[in-house]
Amino acid sequence: MQPDAEFDAARLTRSLLRRSRQGALATLMAESGDPYCSLVNVASDYDGAPILLLSRLAIHTRNLLADPRVSLMLDERAPGDPLEGARIMVAGRAEPADDAARPSLRQRYLNTHPSADAFVDFTDFAFFRIAPRTVHLVAGFGRIVDLAPDRFLTDLTGAEALLAAEADAVAHMNADHRDAMYLYATRLLGAPDGDWRCSGCDPDGIDLQDGRQDGQQALRLDFPARVTDPVQLRAALKALAARARG
Repeated sequence: MQPDAEFDAARLTRSLLRRSRQGALATLMAESGDPYCSLVNVASDYDGAPILLLSRLAIHTRNLLADPRVSLMLDERAPGDPLEGARIMVAGRAEPADDAARPSLRQRYLNTHPSADAFVDFTDFAFFRIAPRTVHLVAGFGRIVDLAPDRFLTDLTGAEALLAAEADAVAHMNADHRDAMYLYATRLLGAPDGDWRCSGCDPDGIDLQDGRQDGQQALRLDFPARVTDPVQLRAALKALAARARG
């Protein structure tokens, strides 16, 4: 079989990690070791690793606190036969967020799932970050690939300035540049009309979602080149806006 020159497994995996809003979380029952699967809401960290907000009363939380090994299935939720769409199985360890990491995980999760603001600070809820060990991608016939984390996670080396400014940058884009968000979604990504807004940015690109659907319709827009600070971010967004208007 000839290799598919147009198939970029790493890029598709990164896109699914950024665009997914729900997934099937598999844990091991604490008492018996039997497999247990549940539906969870998902966001992504700066590097693309999945973020979960879980109640400590839930069975899956008790399971992963006893054994942090988990797998998470994410799919495109495309119309038609769901088996024709791309999906990934992320295998790794679910790690509780420490006090230092919680503010950024909280902000990114709420950008993705704003309705969670009603319970995010309840004492029985906690953030977990899945540290991936591998990803199994299924994207159609002849497109089944296993990837190591260095193939699909975003490299954050040297991007400290961008990450520190990310929350303010997202707020600014949504307050003052919603017209650009709309153009990115409809003209560059071919999305339908919607209340498009930015839900996050990182060195590789920005995430967009339709506010009318509580973020369930999500998009990923890659930057033409890697950005590591706010100055480069402004330049990249300006160039994308010019392309969209042109």
